[in-house]
Amino acid sequence: MQIRPERPADAAVIHALTEAAFEGLPFSGQTEARVIEALRAAGALAISLVAADGDEVLGHVAFSPVSAAGWFALGPVSVWPARQRSGVGQALIREGLQRLRAQGAGGCVLLGNPAYYRRFGFEPDPDLYAGRAPPGAFQRLTLAGPRPAAKVSFHPAFEVA
Repeated sequence: MQIRPERPADAAVIHALTEAAFEGLPFSGQTEARVIEALRAAGALAISLVAADGDEVLGHVAFSPVSAAGWFALGPVSVWPARQRSGVGQALIREGLQRLRAQGAGGCVLLGNPAYYRRFGFEPDPDLYAGRAPPGAFQRLTLAGPRPAAKVSFHPAFEVA
């Protein structure tokens, strides 16, 4: 498996795999693929990586800027259902976080399952998020410097209905 930046030709498969990865999940509004497209259209995909086996795209992860300078949001992260729980998502997340560190990012935030994201060093931090989220779902990972002092908001692309 190789992890590489997304290419323009990957957009359609990223859309399809994101829809498949989130299909029927109770916490999903089924907007994840449209969020990625909106981030791409806005030039707000700071890091967009795919995991590939030859020409086959297995998974995708997106990182986009948030309202706190130097901080980014992780997500969506998507893996074809048949390849989930095989380490593809973990590899994508770890590579993306490494690239954020290399760029000097202050940190990363996300909405997700604390039991899953704890392995990457994320910690719940409800004081940084003004939106509605289940307890513990808003999490942060400080990479350098202090955490933001103000509430963090995601890129407007996340408001896709």
